[in-house]
Amino acid sequence: MNQQSIAQSLFSVTAASRQYDEAIEHKINQKTKPLGALGLLESLAMQIARVQYSRESELSNTLLNRTESAGTESSLNATHLPLYINKPTMLVFAADHGIAAYGVSIAPSEVTTQMVHNFIHGGAAINVFCRQVGFAIEVIDCGILQPLATDSGVVNQRLGAGTQAMHLQPAMSLTQVRQGFEFAKRLVKRHVDNGTSIIALGEMGIGNTSAAAALMAAVLNLDVDLCVGRGTGIDDATLTKKVTLINQAIDLHRNEFTSIESILAHLGGFEIVQMTGAILAAAEQKILVVIDGFIATAAALVALKLAPHSHDYLVFAHQSHEQGHQLMLQALQATPLLSLGLRLGEGTGAALALPLIQGAVNFYNQMASFDDAGVNNVV
Repeated sequence: MNQQSIAQSLFSVTAASRQYDEAIEHKINQKTKPLGALGLLESLAMQIARVQYSRESELSNTLLNRTESAGTESSLNATHLPLYINKPTMLVFAADHGIAAYGVSIAPSEVTTQMVHNFIHGGAAINVFCRQVGFAIEVIDCGILQPLATDSGVVNQRLGAGTQAMHLQPAMSLTQVRQGFEFAKRLVKRHVDNGTSIIALGEMGIGNTSAAAALMAAVLNLDVDLCVGRGTGIDDATLTKKVTLINQAIDLHRNEFTSIESILAHLGGFEIVQMTGAILAAAEQKILVVIDGFIATAAALVALKLAPHSHDYLVFAHQSHEQGHQLMLQALQATPLLSLGLRLGEGTGAALALPLIQGAVNFYNQMASFDDAGVNNVV
């Protein structure tokens, strides 16, 4: 199978337009503050404006093409259109991993299902933070060991009952990768059609730091030791075993790494596949995606290899405690908004970043300019 063929057949990701950059930058610089005084919030506002004006322009052009308005030009006044955050939605993808049965985590795979039940009942950290900041939350079963009841409230997008143990055989097939991408595309489209302008990605899956570290090492061609961390707190012996099994997995499949998607199939997790698909789908729809920690960033790494323009739509929420996460962010030239020493997953860091995203939108929309306020611009 040719490199990127699955993604190319399902997604069409184009860069966010730069045509309004000068007007956006001028508006930001004319706010009543010294140049650059709001730091990362200014670059974040620029990114949000670029993405949303690209989407509005594309929708406007589509409408013009449909109505065939003679002599009418599609244009936006970028200094007048307000930015917006509509129906922010946290998507938490859950799945189990075959490698977890071989002693790479502090908890057994059954904890994945137990935590999904915790999400359903609103008792997890991600529930607390989503309630606090205003994220709606949706949990997706991508392939935990045991299916949930149909009335559980969890979205059923199962690719199987957990992946295969990647150090013994491929974690999944390319057919399952395609199905995961298709599931994710439909999921994101449903939310966008419902008015969502920003999604965030979280995950749950015992053993998924092993899958993420393996993907990172294979995609970036790095030593496994640099990519593996202690996850939720494994001891030295477990860390050594984790490194050994990931090395074994990469050595076993190395000759089959003919594309990014083949790497994903051999080493990935069902939740990582669907997060990758969600990123590609959101980028295709030109909406923002908030990336959480190590696992979500591994999905972003894969997505960016498949569609580099996806980078325009990604907001990296935080730098986690995992050493591999810090290296991966550097490789992606990503500047995270927060650094809190988090190592929980679930989307917790992405949830905590929403007030900063709201802050960028609000200062862009509401902060007076020097002319509006009658303040001398001495910068």
